[in-house]
Amino acid sequence: MATNFKNQMRELMNQSWMLVKVYGFSMAEAMKQAWQILKLKAALKNGIVKFFYQKLDGSVRTAWGTLKNGLIPETKSTGHKRNESLITYYDNEKASFRSFKVANFIKIG
Repeated sequence: MATNFKNQMRELMNQSWMLVKVYGFSMAEAMKQAWQILKLKAALKNGIVKFFYQKLDGSVRTAWGTLKNGLIPETKSTGHKRNESLITYYDNEKASFRSFKVANFIKIG
Protein backbone atom coordinates (compact mmCIF):
# COMPACT_ATOMS: atom_id res chain seq x y z
CA MET A 1 0.00 0.00 0.00
CA ALA A 2 2.77 2.44 0.89
CA THR A 3 4.61 1.83 -2.39
CA ASN A 4 1.39 2.40 -4.34
CA PHE A 5 0.95 5.74 -2.57
CA LYS A 6 4.57 6.69 -3.22
CA ASN A 7 4.20 5.82 -6.90
CA GLN A 8 1.05 7.93 -7.17
CA MET A 9 2.78 10.88 -5.50
CA ARG A 10 5.80 10.48 -7.79
CA GLU A 11 3.49 10.46 -10.83
CA LEU A 12 1.63 13.49 -9.47
CA MET A 13 4.82 15.52 -8.98
CA ASN A 14 6.26 14.51 -12.38
CA GLN A 15 3.00 15.49 -14.07
CA SER A 16 2.92 18.79 -12.16
CA TRP A 17 6.46 19.75 -13.11
CA MET A 18 5.78 18.85 -16.74
CA LEU A 19 2.76 21.19 -16.73
CA VAL A 20 4.86 23.98 -15.20
CA LYS A 21 7.79 23.57 -17.62
CA VAL A 22 5.97 22.81 -20.87
CA TYR A 23 2.66 24.66 -20.58
CA GLY A 24 3.57 27.51 -18.23
CA PHE A 25 1.13 26.61 -15.44
CA SER A 26 1.74 27.98 -11.96
CA MET A 27 2.64 25.23 -9.49
CA ALA A 28 -0.77 25.54 -7.78
CA GLU A 29 -2.62 25.16 -11.11
CA ALA A 30 -0.34 22.31 -12.13
CA MET A 31 -0.95 20.38 -8.88
CA LYS A 32 -4.71 20.83 -9.24
CA GLN A 33 -4.63 19.63 -12.86
CA ALA A 34 -2.34 16.70 -11.99
CA TRP A 35 -4.74 15.58 -9.23
CA GLN A 36 -7.63 15.67 -11.70
CA ILE A 37 -5.64 13.63 -14.22
CA LEU A 38 -4.70 11.07 -11.54
CA LYS A 39 -8.40 10.71 -10.64
CA LEU A 40 -9.36 10.40 -14.32
CA LYS A 41 -6.80 7.65 -14.95
CA ALA A 42 -8.06 5.69 -11.94
CA ALA A 43 -11.69 6.09 -13.06
CA LEU A 44 -10.87 5.04 -16.64
CA LYS A 45 -9.26 1.83 -15.36
CA ASN A 46 -12.44 1.00 -13.39
CA GLY A 47 -15.05 1.49 -16.12
CA ILE A 48 -16.71 3.89 -18.53
CA VAL A 49 -16.31 7.56 -17.57
CA LYS A 50 -17.85 10.76 -18.90
CA PHE A 51 -15.32 13.58 -19.03
CA PHE A 52 -14.64 16.85 -20.84
CA TYR A 53 -11.60 18.33 -22.53
CA GLN A 54 -10.79 21.15 -24.92
CA LYS A 55 -9.94 20.10 -28.45
CA LEU A 56 -7.14 21.74 -30.43
CA ASP A 57 -9.67 23.82 -32.39
CA GLY A 58 -10.95 25.32 -29.12
CA SER A 59 -14.25 23.45 -28.86
CA VAL A 60 -15.11 21.37 -25.81
CA ARG A 61 -15.47 17.63 -26.31
CA THR A 62 -17.69 15.44 -24.15
CA ALA A 63 -16.15 11.99 -24.14
CA TRP A 64 -17.29 8.60 -22.88
CA GLY A 65 -14.15 6.53 -22.48
CA THR A 66 -12.51 3.65 -20.66
CA LEU A 67 -9.27 1.78 -20.15
CA LYS A 68 -10.80 -1.25 -18.43
CA ASN A 69 -9.38 -4.48 -19.87
CA GLY A 70 -12.65 -6.25 -20.60
CA LEU A 71 -14.15 -3.24 -22.40
CA ILE A 72 -11.40 -2.44 -24.93
CA PRO A 73 -10.20 -4.51 -27.90
CA GLU A 74 -6.86 -6.34 -27.82
CA THR A 75 -3.93 -4.22 -28.95
CA LYS A 76 -0.37 -5.05 -29.84
CA SER A 77 2.47 -3.10 -28.30
CA THR A 78 4.18 -0.95 -30.91
CA GLY A 79 7.28 -0.26 -28.87
CA HIS A 80 6.75 3.51 -28.99
CA LYS A 81 7.86 5.59 -26.05
CA ARG A 82 4.89 6.71 -23.98
CA ASN A 83 4.14 10.45 -24.17
CA GLU A 84 3.52 11.76 -20.64
CA SER A 85 1.77 14.90 -21.87
CA LEU A 86 -1.04 12.90 -23.52
CA ILE A 87 -3.90 10.83 -22.13
CA THR A 88 -4.93 7.98 -24.39
CA TYR A 89 -8.32 6.34 -23.86
CA TYR A 90 -10.76 4.08 -25.71
CA ASP A 91 -13.73 6.17 -26.90
CA ASN A 92 -16.92 4.11 -26.57
CA GLU A 93 -18.93 6.35 -28.92
CA LYS A 94 -16.37 6.28 -31.77
CA ALA A 95 -15.17 2.71 -31.01
CA SER A 96 -11.52 3.73 -31.37
CA PHE A 97 -8.60 5.01 -29.35
CA ARG A 98 -8.34 8.79 -28.84
CA SER A 99 -5.96 11.06 -27.00
CA PHE A 100 -5.79 14.61 -25.68
CA LYS A 101 -3.24 16.85 -24.01
CA VAL A 102 -3.12 16.77 -20.21
CA ALA A 103 -3.22 20.58 -20.14
CA ASN A 104 -6.56 20.59 -22.03
CA PHE A 105 -8.46 18.41 -19.53
CA ILE A 106 -11.46 20.22 -18.03
CA LYS A 107 -13.33 17.87 -15.67
CA ILE A 108 -14.90 14.48 -15.01
CA GLY A 109 -18.63 14.64 -15.65
